[in-house]
Amino acid sequence: MNILEQIIADKQNEVERNKSLYPVALLEQSIYFGTPSVSIKEYLRRDDKIGIIAEIKRKSPSKGVINQHISVERTSIGYMQAGASALSVLTDQKYFGGKNEDLSIARKFNYCPILRKDFVIDEYQIIEAKSIGADVVLLIGSVLKPYRLRQLASFAKSIGLETLLEVHAVEELQKSINEYVDVVGVNNRDLRDFSVGIEASLALAEVIPSEFVKISESGISTPETLLQLKDAGYQGFLMGESFMRSSRPEKACENFVNDVLSLMNSAEKKQA
Repeated sequence: MNILEQIIADKQNEVERNKSLYPVALLEQSIYFGTPSVSIKEYLRRDDKIGIIAEIKRKSPSKGVINQHISVERTSIGYMQAGASALSVLTDQKYFGGKNEDLSIARKFNYCPILRKDFVIDEYQIIEAKSIGADVVLLIGSVLKPYRLRQLASFAKSIGLETLLEVHAVEELQKSINEYVDVVGVNNRDLRDFSVGIEASLALAEVIPSEFVKISESGISTPETLLQLKDAGYQGFLMGESFMRSSRPEKACENFVNDVLSLMNSAEKKQA
């Protein structure tokens, strides 16, 4: 059993446990259930942003502890002040050190799209995402069979949430994409062995249908890489580890955004 299979097995047990502890009727009483979601599609298309989806991630199976004592309030506010387009919050506890409360704290202090980054395998988790303040849920092509992924994306749409379909290869994209998906993300990290390379995004750039917003995830650590992906057609860039390794992730994000803007301005001057 590889690490992804182990995570999904544990997630199935977690979902069943949570269903008994926090029934759907209880989740639906959340103040966020009647609140309209913020569209990540619209934010990633804005001309005044460069498309960074800044992530809050304490640890990972491949890297271990990254930043265990993060302040979600300070970091999430700082990310948005730095110019990020959206937030991504890990809510898996066992493997990534996150919790649902992290997302609710980010929601309390920010009006922006927030992605619940977790391994969604059941409608219950989508209801749960809505109840804690998420706007977008992640559906992973390598985890879900195509018919099941379509069911979950349709359900998310029915309660007002957008869906990010994550793929790593052309085959996953072709079998998983459907009309209920809002954003297609290419994960540069292979979840089977956690190897990383932006070649995955570059290979899929022309294959993703133009009607979908495209984002590149993981492995983006330099402004030059982001601009390379932007030139390839990507509108969003999910970044976490390169920021989270700093004692002040929000400051690292601010510096990165400024470096990207500086490179973009220099390129425009050369073309003028």
